[in-house]
Formats: sequence, C-alpha cells, structure tokens
Amino acid sequence: MSFAENLKMMRKEKYLSQEQLAEIMGVSRQAVSKWEQGAGYPETEKLISLAKKLDVSLDMLLLDKVHTSEIKEEPIAALSEKGLTMPSERAIYIQNEDMLARCYKFSILPVVFPTKREPKFALAGVNSTGILGDNTTQLGWYKEKEDAQKEIAAIAEAVKNGKRTYQLQYCCKVKGTFSPKIVE
Repeated sequence: MSFAENLKMMRKEKYLSQEQLAEIMGVSRQAVSKWEQGAGYPETEKLISLAKKLDVSLDMLLLDKVHTSEIKEEPIAALSEKGLTMPSERAIYIQNEDMLARCYKFSILPVVFPTKREPKFALAGVNSTGILGDNTTQLGWYKEKEDAQKEIAAIAEAVKNGKRTYQLQYCCKVKGTFSPKIVE
C-alpha cells in the first residue's frame, strides 16, 4: 500500500474526518485530501507529527506494506487458558464503565483468599513494556475463571475481526478498589 492509502485507512481507523485531522495537524483539509490522493506528501516534521498523532510508526505510515489491521486470517498470537498475547501494533481499546485502556496482552490473575463476596479472578491488560517490565492495567473482576476466559476469547475474536474497541461483557460489578466486593 502507498502512503496515501495508509494515511486514509489509519485516519478512518481513528474515526477522524479529513477536516478533523487537518485541524489536529494545523493544515488545511485540502492538504489532507491531497496527501490521501497521492498528489503530495507532508513535510518531514509533519510526517513525524502525523505518525505520533495516529499512534503508528513512520514505516507503517510510509512503506508499501499491508497494514496489520487488514490481516484477518493471520493468527493474532497466543491464546491460552491463562491469557492472550498479540503484537503491540494490534492492540485494542478495552472499555469498562468509565475506563478506557489500550492493551495488547491480557492475563487472568487469581485473587488470593477471596471471601464469598469478593471476585475470584481479575483480568489485567498490558499497554506497554519498559525497563522495569510490563505496564499493567486492571481491566475487570470475575466471579469465575470461565467468565474471564470467555472475555479473553471474545477480545481475541474482536481483534481477529479488525475491531479497534471492545466493551467488557463478562465481568462483574464491584465496589471498592483494594478489597473489591461484588455488587449484586
């Protein structure tokens, strides 16, 4: 794919109009249209800024490669009983009530000595890896392991189908953060 095709696809994946992208980039809508038609390229500084704003690498934006969201048949990576791991560029936005997190790795974590009113499992998502290891986000609480496994399978299916966001479906509502209690 060309830069023009990549840009148009990536803009649409972010649910941005040409006008909105132009405003973000500080250029005219006509400039964005020209880029998407292959009639011109942005300046180097604008290319770098564009890649950052679209949350992609320059090579994904510029090179004649198939963008990863187009690859539907390719296995997304390891889906196991304990979790799901995929390439970071295939990350998906996870929604749960007032939380939104971009994750590419998911793990089911057991709660140590849960009471009858506490969830037994948690779903954790990784959004980046640094010097100190994975940056993990708590995504949801689950009464049973099977519920968390169904959630991970549903996330894997959403990624496979090219979805960019996923709303948690199988988690239970809880009250409290450090010692959460299930709300019935």
